[in-house]
Amino acid sequence: MPEEVKDIEEFVKLSERAVICEIKRSRDAVKLKLHTAKRLYTLKIDPSEAEQITKRLKCRVTEA
Repeated sequence: MPEEVKDIEEFVKLSERAVICEIKRSRDAVKLKLHTAKRLYTLKIDPSEAEQITKRLKCRVTEA
């Protein structure tokens, strides 16, 4: 089951353990998905904040 994370700082910290981060863009929001060995973590943010956060992630980032 995926787990939604509300805190951006916690999401960035979880990216240290992640294998990959997928970015899914829609009209009104951007969804970031962190894939770790055991779980999937998601974060919904505004499109204006997405670029700043993806630069801080410590795993491979792909567009889905």
